[in-house]
Amino acid sequence: MPKNYISMMENLWFTKGNFITRKFVFNEEAIAILKDMAKGEVQTTPTRTEAVSGFIWKCSMAASRAIQGTLKPSIVVQAVNMRSKGKLTTLDGSVGNVFWWASALSNPAETGTELSTLVELMSQSIAVFDDEYMRSIQGEQGLEAIAEHLNQLELLFSFEKPDIFAFTSWINTDFHKLDFGWGQPCSFAILGKAGPEFRNFTVLVETKYGKGIEAWITLDETRMSALLKDHEFLNFASPNLQISSL
Repeated sequence: MPKNYISMMENLWFTKGNFITRKFVFNEEAIAILKDMAKGEVQTTPTRTEAVSGFIWKCSMAASRAIQGTLKPSIVVQAVNMRSKGKLTTLDGSVGNVFWWASALSNPAETGTELSTLVELMSQSIAVFDDEYMRSIQGEQGLEAIAEHLNQLELLFSFEKPDIFAFTSWINTDFHKLDFGWGQPCSFAILGKAGPEFRNFTVLVETKYGKGIEAWITLDETRMSALLKDHEFLNFASPNLQISSL
């Protein structure tokens, strides 16, 4: 991979700082309200993952504003499971996770921060990974298509110090049904520290009972403190235990 791409990915994921991970629970009723709020003019009901991710992005931007005094351009990146997007002949015989990142930019001065707008931006970024795109990244022309995608990321990051927030969804992966011989877990979470600090990263998992969502949110301590004072956020998300401090 060219050095400029490596540098870009390092700037995307890693930075020095004091980070903290907390778990927040969105119950089924809260999610239903968020899904309705996220419809917008399109009137297409978003998924619970889209609604909750968009809401966390919106509130994270508000936390940044509370700290910095102004709204900055904000980039969201979402993990996309490439195995579910179509048959990739290049993956024949491969094992493990195969994913890529869908990215979207919100410039509040132009688009605002309405939940419906943010959810639409996130949905559009994932829609890029259609059958045509999946075909384009295979074969001899695959590297060219991937390079074009990375060039678009570079363009997004050209904005002066944008805030970056990342999401991955583990919903419908049945982690709660895992059994290594001593029964199914009553709960599970990210623990400890693995290498350089991940920043502004959210993992979504489904609750063991019902159709709620647990959000494991990692933010720097200052931004997390601002989030915990956001009444709109706390109207929908129930704070749970502190998972780790990195």
